[in-house]
Amino acid sequence: MNLSMDNRPVLALRSVDKTFSMHLQGGQRLPVLRGLELTVHAGECVVLGGSSGAGKSTILKMIYGNYAVDRGSILLRTRDAEVDLATAGPRSVLAARRDSMGYVSQFLRCVPRVPALQVVAEPLRERGIPAEAAEERAAGLLARLSIPERLWTLPPATFSGGEQQRVNIARGFIADLPLLLLDEPTASLDGPNRDAVVQLIAEKRDHGTAMLGIFHDAAVREAVADRVLPVERFSASAAAVV
Repeated sequence: MNLSMDNRPVLALRSVDKTFSMHLQGGQRLPVLRGLELTVHAGECVVLGGSSGAGKSTILKMIYGNYAVDRGSILLRTRDAEVDLATAGPRSVLAARRDSMGYVSQFLRCVPRVPALQVVAEPLRERGIPAEAAEERAAGLLARLSIPERLWTLPPATFSGGEQQRVNIARGFIADLPLLLLDEPTASLDGPNRDAVVQLIAEKRDHGTAMLGIFHDAAVREAVADRVLPVERFSASAAAVV
């Protein structure tokens, strides 16, 4: 099924509430989001706007299944079906991560001592792509993101912070998935590499990928956003005032 030919959103959050329980503070409950409504369509890049602490990263983590929600639905339309990530079991969430949504954060988490080329190629190999083809595509992305070829056989744990971030970006962008979550992927990158990431985002959008992201760099946000969703309108404190 070509998701870009369908008017339904790839991702839809409906009436989502989120509260954190502060276990180290006597179980105190901290409301964060109330009545969150959000949609992202194929070939669209939606940016979460708002100040630090508004709940932007929390939204991405709820979608990816790292945080549970108190109420509401998180509907992800895959190539075969629709799954509510708010209520799905662990196996369904893991299947969605493997087959339908990627996550690019500021931080690289990978197995120590695994070469960078294999780290980047791994998402394709998990999906059944032969190792040679996967590594060829990984090499192309590493080159575009200015990772010298002499580093490809070394583990990213030995790289600088900026190099690790670019390996992380390459790993996140290598697979063609319906949904891509982007949590400050350009933070701390220099100008040429920011431009390279902006171009990768444009290519994903042209391919029909739905993207939801956080970008504190105003120039990058302006370059990639089809629209910006102000998260403050759904903050629990704003809901209390209303």
